[in-house]
Amino acid sequence: MTAAVKHDGDDPPPRRTKVSSKNQVTLPVAALAAARVKSGDILQVEVEGDGVLRLTRYRDPRLDLLEEFIGSAPGISAAANLEELRDEWER
Repeated sequence: MTAAVKHDGDDPPPRRTKVSSKNQVTLPVAALAAARVKSGDILQVEVEGDGVLRLTRYRDPRLDLLEEFIGSAPGISAAANLEELRDEWER
């Protein structure tokens, strides 16, 4: 996480957030870092009870199979960055 933790005397303490009128929340950087959740991760929301939500990182089992295949196929590397390859084609 490269973002700095913002905390002002009037703000709620870290690891607390407020639900907006659009039902959105901002997750505190300290909590994300502690859970090792980063930008781009997909989170699954589970309701555990009244006022209790649980967020867990979601992994698509199909992606796990694909990563396994990539590791076993000759000439295909998991380190291949498709975005870089697409950028090369546009040059």
